[in-house]
Amino acid sequence: MSPFDGRTVGQVPISGAADVEAALESASHGAQIWRRTPAHERSEILLRAAALADERSEEIARVISAENGKTLKEARAEAGRSGSIIRLAAFEGTQLYGQTLPLDANPGTGLDKVGFTLPQPVGVVVAITPFNYPALLVNHKIAPALAAGNSVILKPASTTPLTALALAECFIDAGLPEGVLSVLTGSGGQIGDQLAADRRVRKISFTGSTSVGEHLASIAGVKKLSLELGSSAPVVVLPDADIELAASAVAAGGYANAGQVCISVQRVIVHADIQGDFLDALSAKVREHRIGNPEDDSTTVGTLITETEAKRVEESIREAVGTGARLELGGDRDGAMIEPAILSGVDPHSAIAQDEIFGPAVAVSTAPDVRTAIELANSTDYGLAAGIFTNNVDAGVQYMREIDAGNIHINWTPLWRADLMPYGGLKASGIGKEGLRASVEEMTESKTVVIHGRPWT
Repeated sequence: MSPFDGRTVGQVPISGAADVEAALESASHGAQIWRRTPAHERSEILLRAAALADERSEEIARVISAENGKTLKEARAEAGRSGSIIRLAAFEGTQLYGQTLPLDANPGTGLDKVGFTLPQPVGVVVAITPFNYPALLVNHKIAPALAAGNSVILKPASTTPLTALALAECFIDAGLPEGVLSVLTGSGGQIGDQLAADRRVRKISFTGSTSVGEHLASIAGVKKLSLELGSSAPVVVLPDADIELAASAVAAGGYANAGQVCISVQRVIVHADIQGDFLDALSAKVREHRIGNPEDDSTTVGTLITETEAKRVEESIREAVGTGARLELGGDRDGAMIEPAILSGVDPHSAIAQDEIFGPAVAVSTAPDVRTAIELANSTDYGLAAGIFTNNVDAGVQYMREIDAGNIHINWTPLWRADLMPYGGLKASGIGKEGLRASVEEMTESKTVVIHGRPWT
């Protein structure tokens, strides 16, 4: 269902326990076939899938926009990354090197032994993806899993299953053997636990809320986990910063995908001496945003995923104002749309600064110096990403050393990601790394092999 106008975009089945069991049986069989497929053959199939994703990019973009509510421009940018992500994964899947071991360094061991490590696929991977980037995050999970030789069961968000199915078709049409990739649609609460707890599953890759991630970890048992969870990403702006650059970057990084991005700018901690100048510059930039029909070229901020989510964000803004923050602009709701909002004078320990808002609102607080700014930036339970604007090298180095975040940006906001870079959080923001090389490594296991020869005489 479209969050913009409520129309039916498509229909999918609701999977049940029997479907989960069938998928697990099929994936277990597919994993045996795929792990024995040479890497060059796996790469060829993935490269064909990448070509199909490129060919179908416009079609996939329109599906993303329709079921997700993001602007068509944003959806095209997301869909357009699919082919390159798959190609990067295909390459990394052919580069699974082991290492030799200097066993003769062990006391009592001579030159009669040779040791090395041998990587292999983990087996069955369960990928659970969210609604906010229904193509990007699907690709970041299934492409490296397949490239490394695993079978995959994909459980997409129940609000955005059509994008996942369209991408899965690219891989199936490229020639994946039966059982190597399955998609289960429906409620995560009903089928997610069954998948996560099953012993045939050797790896779970999940992106979503911290609460759900903690639940999955509690029931998963002994298996590998990658959990990319919540965030309340801070940006610090110091007096020597380029204020226009900072304002432009925050105006983009705080409202992309209607703020429904885990690395969206949620908090700005600005030096007290430049608060007024920064707010003036930021307000001017944010006023240029337009909400409306996601398919309209003039729309820059689309809808939230549901009207319920929009009401939640609206209430968070009202609560912040009720506790002393000032609403500089925006915050009005129309259905599932929220006018881009700026809040100033925000208590850095209040709910809107500490909790993940996941909507188009930026909370601005002040700090008297860089040390205090870093303390405030670190004050939440989260640690996914952070940014700072400064022309002082000393401050930049201090920030990168002291900030507890998995991704740190100097003179930009956290809303920037190269698909090849390691990506993941600290603290309650999760465990493990994505990014194609890191993901391929996380999708494999390493065996140590020792060949025992006879001692030389």
